[in-house]
Amino acid sequence: MPFWHRIVIAAVVFAAVWALERLVDLWLRHKQLPPEAVTRYRVLRRSISAAILVIGLFSALLVIPEVRAIAGGLLASSAVLALVVGFASQQTLSNFVAGILIAITQPVRLGDRVTYGGIDGVVEEIGVMYTFIRSVDGTRLVVPNSKLSSDSILNSSIRNRETFAEITVQLPLTCDLDAAVGALRDVVAGERTPNVSVTGLDGNASVTLRASAPDAVAALKLESDLRLRAHAKLRALGVWT
Repeated sequence: MPFWHRIVIAAVVFAAVWALERLVDLWLRHKQLPPEAVTRYRVLRRSISAAILVIGLFSALLVIPEVRAIAGGLLASSAVLALVVGFASQQTLSNFVAGILIAITQPVRLGDRVTYGGIDGVVEEIGVMYTFIRSVDGTRLVVPNSKLSSDSILNSSIRNRETFAEITVQLPLTCDLDAAVGALRDVVAGERTPNVSVTGLDGNASVTLRASAPDAVAALKLESDLRLRAHAKLRALGVWT
C-alpha cells in the first residue's frame, strides 16, 4: 500500500475519533447536575475528551507501519515505564493531575469568591491545566493548577455560597458629599445588609456600596443593578450631569 494511502487512512481514523469525542462531550455537557457536582463533572468531562483524543491519535499513527514498529518496541520494553515517570515529573502533567485533585477535593469551586496572591475575584473556570479567576475589575488571573493546589488561597464561600455585591463610584470633591452618600444609601436600602461608606478622598471621593447576595451569579447581577440605580440617583441629584 502506498505511503500516502496510509496517511489518508490515519487522517480518517483520527477524524472519526474526533467526531466521537465531540458527540461524547455534547452528551456530557447537557447533563443537569446540582451545583456542588458541577466542578467535578466539568473536569471529568474534559479529562474524558482528552483521553479519547490521545487514544485516537495513537490509533491513527499505528496505521503507519514505521510508527507501529516503534510503538511496539516501546510497549514491549520497560522504557514505557520510564517514559511515564519522566512525563509525570514535568509541569504539564503535574498541572493535569492537580486539576483532577482540585475537582475531587474542591478547595475551590466554580463561582467561589476567593483571594489569591492578594487579588480578589470569582472562580470562573477550572480547566484541566489552569484555573481562571475573574478579578473585581474584570481581568482574568490564570493560575496553573499545580500552583493553586500547593499555595494558600482564601475562599470566602467554601462553606456558605452567600457572598456580597460591591461597587465603587467616584464623586467630585466639589459636590455635597453628605447628600450624595444619603442618596446612595437609598439605592441599597432595600437589599440585605446594605452598607455605604466613603473609602477615599484622593482626587475624587470614592464611595463604596455593598449588599449581600445568595451566590456569585446573583452578586454580579446585583452589582450591575446597583450601578444603574446609582447612576440614575446621582443624575437626579445633580451630581452627574
